[in-house]
Amino acid sequence: MFPIGQLAIISMVSHLIFIYITWKVMLGINFEPIIRKGRTKEARIFFLFIAIVIGTGVSRFVLDILQWSRDLIYLF
Repeated sequence: MFPIGQLAIISMVSHLIFIYITWKVMLGINFEPIIRKGRTKEARIFFLFIAIVIGTGVSRFVLDILQWSRDLIYLF
């Protein structure tokens, strides 16, 4: 079992990495038809929030899978 401090750092780094990956993936999608003219700043902030939500969800999923796989030793 990891000490609490190490788990916190791993979780923070994981969240930041997955948010960054999600942001990079979202940059590859053409959202121009959806955005109103003159509202690019608001659209970027909105897409940043969407990237945070998706990236955090994926990170939490990966961290949960890792935790559950470590806990399997207590099954037997």
